[in-house]
Amino acid sequence: MTDRFEICHAITAKWEGGWSDHPADPGGKTMYGITEKRWHEYQDKLKVKRTPVRNVTKAQALAFYRSEFWLACGADKLFPGVDLAVHDGSVNSGVSRGRKWLLASAGSNDHSETVKKICRARLSFMQSLKIWKTFGKGWGRRVADIEARGVAMALAAMGLSATQVREKALSESVASAKQANTAKKAATTSAAAASAPATAPVVEPSTVTDTTTVWLLVAIVAAGAVATVIFIAKKRAADARVEAYNEVHA
Repeated sequence: MTDRFEICHAITAKWEGGWSDHPADPGGKTMYGITEKRWHEYQDKLKVKRTPVRNVTKAQALAFYRSEFWLACGADKLFPGVDLAVHDGSVNSGVSRGRKWLLASAGSNDHSETVKKICRARLSFMQSLKIWKTFGKGWGRRVADIEARGVAMALAAMGLSATQVREKALSESVASAKQANTAKKAATTSAAAASAPATAPVVEPSTVTDTTTVWLLVAIVAAGAVATVIFIAKKRAADARVEAYNEVHA
């Protein structure tokens, strides 16, 4: 079996970047996506002297990712495209989650569908995190990129021609555009419903005798606000997929 590590990790590395020490990132200091804590654990395992993560070279980073993620998550034994989805998910959210998403998504002979299922599960998990507000936009674009590229790899490995792969990418882009438009309309509707009670005549609290009505209005506003957030998230995810699949189609 061809070793696809460098092909897949080159895509992951683009999203991991270089040096970072973002105050909102629980990982703290990172170099090429490797946290200092994780780097020191790796060095301890190799029984070598600890060094600052900022000093990590690209060659050292590649050796680290091959050992600690690519091989650890079993990507070397997976179908093209699926290997990318599992590897990138493992790098971003941990090997155990990467394997969990694989097991929950496997079973279809259409490996492109497996890639999409993995990415949907991954995105759902990431959207549940508190730091989604800070990193969500970039994460959403990353997952969409991995999905589009993984689907293209899977389809090619399944025997589709380059033209057929581009046609499939165009089809996914068109479908995602429709989803984005639907989500936009739903977000607008729910936002309007949530703000409607606020435009009603102001009632002095002392004159309100039906507390059930008051709480019902509060619940409606809250539900509308939550729905708006959900639909906005769906629109952003769909927009990211449009962009990612368009790149594959180009």
